[in-house]
Amino acid sequence: MMKIGIVIYSTDAETVWNGFRLGVFSLKEGDHVKVFLMAKGVECENLDTEQFKVTEVMQSFVDAGGKILACGTCLKLRHSNGSELCPLSTMKDLYDLVKESDKIVTF
Repeated sequence: MMKIGIVIYSTDAETVWNGFRLGVFSLKEGDHVKVFLMAKGVECENLDTEQFKVTEVMQSFVDAGGKILACGTCLKLRHSNGSELCPLSTMKDLYDLVKESDKIVTF
């Protein structure tokens, strides 16, 4: 079992969708996975397209046991308070994710 940290900072629907797909796959392999959204990545709940169902794969990730954290400063810059799916988090949360993870992947 590995602890995987995924940092998403893109608003490209396909990129974000693939990041969460990796998370779902990793969880099904028995790993522990956390996703930290920062910069433009905190906008991911607004990226759904006909081809890339971002919020659907995000929900699958959480349903499989994954955890999503969203940068509070980045959310505030966008006049957002986060959501149930993407709760407001801190730089300490990102630091802890990096410190506790065996591998970090960025999208």
